[in-house]
Amino acid sequence: MGFRIAGIVRRTSFYTTQAASKRVDVPKGYAAVYVGDKMRRFTIPVSYLNEPSFQELLSQAEEEFGYDHPMGGLTIPCKEEEFLNVTAHLNEL
Repeated sequence: MGFRIAGIVRRTSFYTTQAASKRVDVPKGYAAVYVGDKMRRFTIPVSYLNEPSFQELLSQAEEEFGYDHPMGGLTIPCKEEEFLNVTAHLNEL
């Protein structure tokens, strides 16, 4: 019985390590978003979330997906080109 507990502890620490390594993929102050038909992943500054042009994209996401984003990041239902145009404009600010 002691061996089973040790095995569980190892598995738990393995999964904890995996979860921690996934969090490192998104730097502090950024959020992961998935865009387009191919669900291409982008990291954006969280400051974009307050911008009216980006909030419009978020409203589209809310209408289509609600608050359930199975990819782990926000899923934005627009073409990549539209997303890149919005973020390019925000980069100029």
